[in-house]
Amino acid sequence: MDRLLITGAAGGIGQVLREGLRGVAPSLRLMDREALTAGPSEEVVAGDIRSLDDARRAAAGCDAVVHLAAIADEAPFDPILDVNVRGTYNVMEAARLEGCRRLVFASSNHVIGFHPVGETLTPEAPIQPDSYYGVSKAFGEALARLYHDRHGLDVACLRIGTIAAQPQTERHLSTWLSPRDCVQLFRCCLEASTLGFLVVYGTSANARSWWRSPGWEAIGYRPQDDAEAYADRITEPSSYRFQGGEFAE
Repeated sequence: MDRLLITGAAGGIGQVLREGLRGVAPSLRLMDREALTAGPSEEVVAGDIRSLDDARRAAAGCDAVVHLAAIADEAPFDPILDVNVRGTYNVMEAARLEGCRRLVFASSNHVIGFHPVGETLTPEAPIQPDSYYGVSKAFGEALARLYHDRHGLDVACLRIGTIAAQPQTERHLSTWLSPRDCVQLFRCCLEASTLGFLVVYGTSANARSWWRSPGWEAIGYRPQDDAEAYADRITEPSSYRFQGGEFAE
């Protein structure tokens, strides 16, 4: 690919991927409402995903899109609707209209957050969102399926766990995604020779993981880190009943 668009590039995951995805394409285009300064081989497009025109301007001339822009926490329904639902539609529609071939969607573990702690899930497990935020990500996955089936867009939906430098809580021992594994996972989705439509969990190789992703093998993702290496530093046990943690309590 010649040009890759990252929406929400000023956010936490965006900053990790901005560095980690250098070289995937000769040019990275960064979109955000926040001010950004372009580095080598980067372009900056100021815009808001709530505007289809802004989304199209950002996607124009791009071969693939990494869609991160969102309200990344629970919030009242109306802002979730405007940003996470309508904004995700605008980005996928812009990708279609501008001829992008592939999209990687940052979904979330909160689409299945009301499953009990300890239950082992695959991507085929029933959707059980734990919040309006989780509902918005479930919508994004369903919309991605439509855009693949109807328009031929290759899409990977990544149900991201907990991205942090290291695990901080007992729950994180099951949900952690290290920054370097995060970069590898997104790169695998962008560089796989075939993708189609794929839903996988975004975690490291955690011994206590609640989730299994057969799709990892299909894209060549081999996580390097395991939250268990930090288990002896975590002393406070978790009281959460559901996998979504505080979102579901």
